[in-house]
Amino acid sequence: MGGDCGAAKVAGHPFYTRLNALLDAVDFDGFVEGQCARFYAPVMGRPSLAPGRYFRLLLVGYFEGIGSERGIAWRATDSLAVRSFLRLPVDEPSPDHTTISRTRRAIDLETHRGVFTWVQQRLVEAGLLKGKTIAIDATTLEANAAMRSIVRRDTEQSYQEFLTGLAQASGIETPTREDLARLDRKRKKTTSNQDWKHPWDPDAKVAKMKDGRTHLAHKAEHAVDLDTGAMVAVTVQGADQGDTTTIIETAIAAAEQIEDAQAEVQVLQALEEIVTDKGYHSNQTMIDFAAVGLRSYVAEPDRGRRDWSKEPAAQTPVYANRRRIRRARGRRLMRQRGERIERSFAHLYDTGGMRRTHLRGHANILKRLLIHAGGFNLGLLMRHLIGSGTPRGLQDRLVTVIARLISLIGATCRWFFTIFA
Repeated sequence: MGGDCGAAKVAGHPFYTRLNALLDAVDFDGFVEGQCARFYAPVMGRPSLAPGRYFRLLLVGYFEGIGSERGIAWRATDSLAVRSFLRLPVDEPSPDHTTISRTRRAIDLETHRGVFTWVQQRLVEAGLLKGKTIAIDATTLEANAAMRSIVRRDTEQSYQEFLTGLAQASGIETPTREDLARLDRKRKKTTSNQDWKHPWDPDAKVAKMKDGRTHLAHKAEHAVDLDTGAMVAVTVQGADQGDTTTIIETAIAAAEQIEDAQAEVQVLQALEEIVTDKGYHSNQTMIDFAAVGLRSYVAEPDRGRRDWSKEPAAQTPVYANRRRIRRARGRRLMRQRGERIERSFAHLYDTGGMRRTHLRGHANILKRLLIHAGGFNLGLLMRHLIGSGTPRGLQDRLVTVIARLISLIGATCRWFFTIFA
């Protein structure tokens, strides 16, 4: 399924050339072809997209900041550096976005997770993933769905039809667009997820974004190793789910990923500590963490004097958590949490191009996020090897070095002419 590049030689970017050398050294293509063999028929239809090339295309999406598969396909068409990374000769057409999409649908979620775990195993080998202390936090992703397309769950009535019914009930027999807009502004908003849904993406939920807009969205939750900054786990949840609800799934996923990443290590380092912000604090969360032997460092909101008569089992873990976060180590972990978590959000969603998703359904979105998170971890490996974790970072670094050399040469020439003039 892999194949050779052909006779035509393609120019490469230094970052992608070094990344391909890293992947070749640990037989990345052999691994993904073995994992994906069951999804490919021996002979049927037109030539398929090889697994190694498919996953590289998704990595290009991360490193180049491209959120859509159509954009990735365009980038593969017009960039010689990307074609070199994909092992795609200049005389061979690049994969169409429909081919990328069809391959994503054919390869299941667990295989994408397996590639993410494989990258984590390389981090463990390099000493860049510890797994003892993790931080958890969440952010919202704008869904590939418009608010104007939502329908009532009970009647399948569209939002415009709903407003029209309200206008007619108020005495406006044939309301205009302006009438509907005026009515919508004046009425008390009750666009709840219990009453409304998107007909083509039921996983998208009505939520308030960080900039204050109300939009259909998904919730992405990260678990990050506080010792190294490596991505431990990523989950996708409904945007209407509270933090105290979703943290359980993410913590379980993180514990499993840490164990799988250390599959070839003799002495395992289990997950011991979880650090989060005050949105995750609740009596039940403290009880759950204590029950499985996890030390929690969860910022506690000011609730005033507590009455423990109704929940006496929560008193001891809540007080223990409070003591830990007030100590010097607890304050240091809280500072590290903000730095590490926000960095992962910035790389995956802002510079990584996934703040607005171009996919529908949590499974499809999670497939992309797992490979983006794998790209983030590969960036840590590359930074360890060459001092830069992205192609743009390496380019900026080279430009800075050249500028400094030019400045040094200029200063030396000025000194020389000053002395010998």
